[in-house]
This record gives sequence, C-alpha cells and structure tokens, in this order.
Amino acid sequence: MCVFTWRLTVVLVGALALVTLAVRLESDGVTETAFVVPVIILSISLMMATFARTIATVNQLRETRAELEVLTAERERSRVARDIHDILGHSLTVITVKSELAGRVLDADPERARAEIADVETLARGALADVRATVSGFRATTASGALAAARGALTAAGITAELPSSTDTVLPQHRELVGWVIREGATNVVRHSGASRCRIRLTACEVEIADDGAGPQAAGTGSTGLAGLRERVEAAGGRLSVGRSELGGFRLTASLPGGGR
Repeated sequence: MCVFTWRLTVVLVGALALVTLAVRLESDGVTETAFVVPVIILSISLMMATFARTIATVNQLRETRAELEVLTAERERSRVARDIHDILGHSLTVITVKSELAGRVLDADPERARAEIADVETLARGALADVRATVSGFRATTASGALAAARGALTAAGITAELPSSTDTVLPQHRELVGWVIREGATNVVRHSGASRCRIRLTACEVEIADDGAGPQAAGTGSTGLAGLRERVEAAGGRLSVGRSELGGFRLTASLPGGGR
C-alpha cells in the first residue's frame, strides 16, 4: 500500500508539473522563468511525499517494535514459569523426602534427624535464592551441581543411586542443559516411580536416567516438567525421548548435538 501511494504521488506530481509547464509555455513562450514554477511544484511535492513516506515507515517500525515487545514478554513469562516449576518441583520434592526421613529417625537417631532438618533449611533457602535469581534473569544450573543434588535426593528417598563420579565427559556447552535434565529426571524418579534403583549415564552429548520403578505411565510423561524440559532440549537442537528402561522402569534420554556435527 505504501509503495502504491508513493508511486501514485510521483505520477500525479509529475503530471501537475507538466501541465503547469505547458500552460506557462503557451502563455509566455520559452523563457528562463517558464520552468521555475513547475520545478518548485515538483520539488515541494516530492519533499512532502518523502516526508509522508518517512512517517509511514516510522509508524510501521513502531508497530513492529510493539509486537516484538509483546513476544519478548511472552517468552520471558514462559521462561520464568518453566524455571520456577523445575526449581521448586525439585526442591520441594527433596524437602518433603528429607522431612519424612527426619520424622522416621527422630527417636532412633536424633543426630541424623537434626542433620536432615538442617538440610531442609538449607534447601529452602537455596530454593528461595534460585527463584529470586530466576525472576531477575540470572538463574543458571550446572551438571555437577545437579548431579550432587540428585545423589542427595535419591539417597534420602532410599533409592540406590548409580551415578557417574563427575560430569567432565559432557561437552562444556551442554553442561547447563544436562544439569536441567538431571534435575528433572531425578525429581521424577523420587516423586513418581516408586523405584528402588536409579542409574544416570553421561556421555559427551547424551544423558540417560533410568529406574526400576513403575514405568512410563506412572512417571507422568505428559507432565509440565517434561514438557518444559523438551522445550529446552529442542531449543538446543537436541531430542528428548522417554520409554521403558533396561531396568524395567522409566527411561529419560536427552540427545544433544555433538561437537563435530
């Protein structure tokens, strides 16, 4: 529409200038001043048309910027909601498990109970700090930190944990994402599986979490947490898959792009 208006303006202004020139030539003949008025008309009209086109372009840019701001706000809300779900889901699960454990051992082992309650307090403070960091946009996680947290959560839940000793095999660019996968996977094992054994395997660009629990149906394969995790993995060019594990329970696998691919 803008291009059409611009071209139409040029045609009309040119026609007006030619008509004016023809009238001047008809009445005054060919003189030095015969071309002055048509040139002035043409110049002023073209300037006005250019100004109008500039205004239209500016308005379009403003509309585009407003649309981008809306999209950015929606993406940010989605990110915050996803991160808070993942953070609180894991933290509250571990807090619940440790609180129950403290209650069970309170009479037989008061020292153990006090230690578990101290862990609960630390977890609660950490979760609050994580939520604040998420809202401010500075939240991050690491594979090593998530692995240590998973070990603690699984042990507190009475689940035998078969975990790697470190995360050094994971490509550096994938370690944060692998941390999110471990966090969500271990949380699901504790919350949903009813498993007695959990195994986590790491390679340069893949993480697999398997258990011997109830299997895919009980693991909540359509849960918000797994949906958010799938978004993270696919945004990095990877693939998230779930199914039945070799141990007989649930399997969660995240395959990420390799360094040479």
